[in-house]
Amino acid sequence: MSETAEKKDAPAATDSSVHAPARNRRASTQRVREARDRLTSTTGTRPAFDHELLRQYAQTRLSASLVVILLVIATGMLSSLWIPTVGAAVWTLGILSIHAIVIRYCGKFLTVPSNPALTKKWRLRFIVLDLLYGLAWTLILIHPSGIDVVSNTLMLFVMLLVVAVSSMLAAGLPIAAFAATIPVTVAIAMNFVLRGTLDDYILAALAVTAEGYFALLAHRLHSTTLATLEARAEKDALIGELEQAKAISDEARHRAESANVSKSRFLAQMSHELRTPLNAILGFSEVMKSEIFGAHTVPAYKDYSADIHNSGVHLLNLINEILDLSRIEAGRFELNEEPVSLVHVVADCHHLLKLRASSRGITIHEVFEQDMPKLWGDERAARQVVLNLLSNSIKFTPPGGEIWLKVGWTASGGQYLSVKDTGSGIAEDEIAIVLSSFGQGSNSIKSAEQGAGLGLPIAKNLIDMHGGTFTLKSTLRVGTEVIVTYPPERVMTALAPMRENAPPLQPERAPEGLTSDKHRARHKPIMTAGTGL
Repeated sequence: MSETAEKKDAPAATDSSVHAPARNRRASTQRVREARDRLTSTTGTRPAFDHELLRQYAQTRLSASLVVILLVIATGMLSSLWIPTVGAAVWTLGILSIHAIVIRYCGKFLTVPSNPALTKKWRLRFIVLDLLYGLAWTLILIHPSGIDVVSNTLMLFVMLLVVAVSSMLAAGLPIAAFAATIPVTVAIAMNFVLRGTLDDYILAALAVTAEGYFALLAHRLHSTTLATLEARAEKDALIGELEQAKAISDEARHRAESANVSKSRFLAQMSHELRTPLNAILGFSEVMKSEIFGAHTVPAYKDYSADIHNSGVHLLNLINEILDLSRIEAGRFELNEEPVSLVHVVADCHHLLKLRASSRGITIHEVFEQDMPKLWGDERAARQVVLNLLSNSIKFTPPGGEIWLKVGWTASGGQYLSVKDTGSGIAEDEIAIVLSSFGQGSNSIKSAEQGAGLGLPIAKNLIDMHGGTFTLKSTLRVGTEVIVTYPPERVMTALAPMRENAPPLQPERAPEGLTSDKHRARHKPIMTAGTGL
C-alpha cells in the first residue's frame, strides 16, 4: 500500500513543481497590473492614491496631536486676557473635544481596508471635522479685549500659528486644510476691516496674504506627497515586472537546462549505439574490400565493399563532429596544449587532401613564412581547423579552380592562417548562417556534395578557445577567404643555446637589487614563450 501511495503522490509532486513557475508568473502579473492600475487618473488626484493620501493625513494628525493640544491650551490661557476665564475654559474644552474626535476617527480609519466608496465617505468626514475645528478657532479670535496694537498683534500671531499648523497637518488633504484655515482667516480679516483704521486694513491684508502663502505651501506639500506615492507605485510596478521577467527567464533556463541534459544524454546514447555497429561494418567491409579471405566471385562486390567502408567512415566522422561540437558548446572540450608548428600542420593537411584536389583539377598553392616559431596550442584542434577549411574549399571550388594556403605573421606579433579559393562564394546575408551549428548556405544546399554544416562552427569554436580570431570573407561568384589568427601570447620564442667552445663565465658582482643566482640565470640557455607560458 505504501509503494502504491508513493506512486500516486509522485505525479502530484511533479505537477506542483511544473506548475509552480506558472503560478509565480501569474502572481507577478497580478502585482504589475495592480501597480499599473494605481497610476490611472480619473479625478483631481489619482483614485488609487486617495486612500494612501488619507492615510498620510491620519498618520500626520496622530503624530502631531500633542502639538495641537499644547497650542490649544496655550491659546486658552492667553485668551483669558480678553475674555472671562470660564469662557476660555469652555472654549478650550470644546476645541479639545473636536480634536479628540478627529484623533479617534484617524485611528479608526487606519484600520479600514482600501475601498473607493468608503474612502469618499472618510474624506467628507475629515473635511467636516476640520471645518468645525476652524470655526471653533474663530470663536476665540474675534473677541479681543481692546483695540490696541498689542492685542491686534497677538491676535494676528495666534491666527498665523493656527493657519500654519492646520496647513501642515492637512497637507495630504488640501480641501480639509482650506476648511480649517479659511474660516479663521476670514474672521480675523473681517474683524480688522470693520475697525476702519489704516493699521487694521494693513493687518487684514497681511492675514489674507498669509492665508494664500500657507495655502500654496499646503498645495506644494500635497503635490510632493502625491509624487512620492507615484514614484513608489512605479517602483512597485518595476519590481513586479522584474520579478515577472525573472520568473520567465528562470522557467526558460530550466527548460534549456532540461533540453541540454536531454541532448547530451541522447548524443551519448546515440554515440554508443552507432559506434558499436559501425565498428563491425568498418571492420568487415575492410576485410571484404581487401579480399583477405579470397577474391570475390563477382568483381562488383569489391566495389560495393569499398562503398560500404567509405560510407561508414563518413558516418563515423559525422558522429565525431557532432560530439565535438556538443562538447565545445557544453564547455567540456579540453585543449591538450603543446608546442605546435602551424606550417607543418598546414603542410600535412595539404598532403592528405592533395589527391582529392588533384582528382577535381584544383591547384593548391602554398605561401609560407620561413623559420616561424612554434605555437602553444592543441595540435589536434589546429589540424582539425585546417582540414575543415581546406576540405570546404575543395568541396565548393569548381574544377580548374585554385586555392591558396598562407601562413605568416600578424601585425601584432601573432600568426595567421589563410585559406582562399576561387569557388562560388557565399552571400553576405548567409555568412551568419554558415557559421551557426548545422547552418548551410544556398550553394551548399544545391551542391551534390553537401555536408552537415558543422565544419565552420567547429573551426570557429576551436580558434575561439585558443583566444584567436576567425574571419570569413566571401563574394558570390568570386571566392571565399577564411583567416584565422593565433594571438601573440601563444607564439613561442627560443634563444639559441650557447656554443660549446664559449669561454667559461667569469664571476662578477651582481647588480644592486638582484641576487647572484638571478644574475647568473641571465647567462643560461633558456626557452621562453608568450605571456603566461
